[in-house]
Amino acid sequence: MVGTGMTREKLEKMAEISRVGGVRRKHKAPRKTLSSDDSKLQNGLKKLGVSQIPDIEEVSFIMENGTILHFESPKVQASIQSNTYVVAGTGVTKSMSDVLPNIIDHLGADHMAQLQQLKEKMEEAKTEEDKAAKPEEPKKE
Repeated sequence: MVGTGMTREKLEKMAEISRVGGVRRKHKAPRKTLSSDDSKLQNGLKKLGVSQIPDIEEVSFIMENGTILHFESPKVQASIQSNTYVVAGTGVTKSMSDVLPNIIDHLGADHMAQLQQLKEKMEEAKTEEDKAAKPEEPKKE
């Protein structure tokens, strides 16, 4: 061990740390399973018999809280037999007032009642917020 810079103490410390087969790894690299998850999803959709629906320009989901999940030029697949619809794309959450003028023409008469109920809920929530925001004024005696 002359000339290598190793001493008996250094060798004993290394022997305590090392194990049979090498030093224990403390960190394992994460495995990328994103592509396998996507292929599993596609295989499951194939089993359901979904087919591509072409020429859909936009999709909007109206939530109960008054927000809308809006997709521009999504990839839409459907299986009528299994009552399964798949909308893939980048969704943007918007408020009802931003999107409503554009989608009002697409809604049927059955949706108008739902919109009326949603409007009433939003008005109630706004009045409650206004009441909570205004502090009570002390009474003068």
